Amino acid sequence: MASTPVKFVHEGAAIDYTPGADTPAGTVVVQADLVGITRIDLKGGQLGSLAVTGVFDFAKAGGVGSAIPAGTLTYWDATNSVATKNAAAGANKLIGKAVKATVDADAIVRVRLQQ
Repeated sequence: MASTPVKFVHEGAAIDYTPGADTPAGTVVVQADLVGITRIDLKGGQLGSLAVTGVFDFAKAGGVGSAIPAGTLTYWDATNSVATKNAAAGANKLIGKAVKATVDADAIVRVRLQQ
């Protein structure tokens, strides 16, 4: 049985995204298990894009035990709008790996996105 050939579309560093409302640059957008970041302000109802590769600084969960070593899988906690090393049994979505170690007191973690 013949199959339809796969067609290359683009490198995939960014994907099309049309927000339902105005969305400022730096917004984390979760679509099921796909996490992307707006690089510029997007107007509601107008086609824009989400970065799905690259290195970004995220607000980090704080408190005792919140340090994230470099190379650690990092997740988006949408409830608290922070990155964390806690997958929360799948409730928090994978955003990538930390590329710079943090300590408990740090407010930011640098993450390389991975899908």
